[in-house]
Amino acid sequence: MNIEGRHLFKEPRARVWELLTSPQALRAALPGCQTLQEIQAREFDVTLAIGIAAVRGEYRGKFRIMDEESPMRFRLVGEGSGPSGFIKGEAWIELSPQQRDTLVSYQGHVEIGGLVAGVGQRVIGGIAKFMAGQFFKDMEKQLA
Repeated sequence: MNIEGRHLFKEPRARVWELLTSPQALRAALPGCQTLQEIQAREFDVTLAIGIAAVRGEYRGKFRIMDEESPMRFRLVGEGSGPSGFIKGEAWIELSPQQRDTLVSYQGHVEIGGLVAGVGQRVIGGIAKFMAGQFFKDMEKQLA
């Protein structure tokens, strides 16, 4: 399944970059985040408690921030599993200056397996968009 989206921050690119790569900010903004620990530079263990449709339960995984070109782009690679299945994917995150603001665009690919895959791409796509929206809303609060 492909994922993509964008969000406009009313902040300069350097400040948005700092926020998007901060373990503390990520911990506060990831929907359902129970734990987020940096185990190596830019590599994290994460536990999420998710309660949407068949995706309910505690999911554990790892993700890495890679191929950084500060403050323009980075690649996010991760995988995790829980009671309803697994997820594995990667995405490119681009930060583009828009005068005084910053447009964050992301696009990537996610593989889903197990019971959760039976829910259907349309439902999973809706859940992914909802979670991305919540993530960016929480990041906005941190910038305020």
